[in-house]
Amino acid sequence: MEKIEQAIAHWKKRTGYHTLSVKAALIDMDGTLYDSMTNHTAAWYRLMTEQGVDCTRDEFYLYEGMTGASTITRLWKRQWGLTPTDEQIKELYHRKTLYFNECPRVSPMPGAQSMVAKLLKNNVTTVLVTGSGQPSVLDRLSGEFPGAFDENHRVTARNVTHGKPHPEPYLKGMTLVGTEPWESIAIENAPIGVESAVASGAFTIALTTGPIPAEALEAAGADLVLPSMESLDLLIDRLCSIH
Repeated sequence: MEKIEQAIAHWKKRTGYHTLSVKAALIDMDGTLYDSMTNHTAAWYRLMTEQGVDCTRDEFYLYEGMTGASTITRLWKRQWGLTPTDEQIKELYHRKTLYFNECPRVSPMPGAQSMVAKLLKNNVTTVLVTGSGQPSVLDRLSGEFPGAFDENHRVTARNVTHGKPHPEPYLKGMTLVGTEPWESIAIENAPIGVESAVASGAFTIALTTGPIPAEALEAAGADLVLPSMESLDLLIDRLCSIH
């Protein structure tokens, strides 16, 4: 429990808030709720190498949380100093989606369903905050996380102007359910998502569910870094009880 107390002290120091009272949990999807980043990185790497972009597969873990349009634009500018057109972005993202759908079916992250169920049992409202627009995963949320992420409790790539690392996605999530930063926790797995959550003022939990080291998540500003979703599942009741 000392780790939680230290994390809350870190959050209070960086935000200036005096009390954390958890009423909403704002949760990323890929690499957090679902063990899907292996497929995403494979699809992105296939797409971009076909286009002649110099890249590595692992670098796409660092872009997790960005919208597809932002990822495409970043790599286009880096490779050729050009901004892709809206039509190019639409076509490329469609192709990336097809490649993702050819990959093996992804599973919920171990511990995620139990953790979300505990949040609901503690009367914490859950909100999806994702940079993804991947229907093959989004369409599964209601069945695999019942009662947690209805259509009115989702912030996706389709309904933000500024994606992660901008704070807009997390601020919009709070607005959807009428909570303030001191009433909100954010659960992430990548530096860009952590930066977005931290900038929103939410108490930010980062999980090392992929190859990104804990040090990178700490450097992005996370208040609490844990080695897995299962480790968060063990702590979530205690975190929800703090007032």
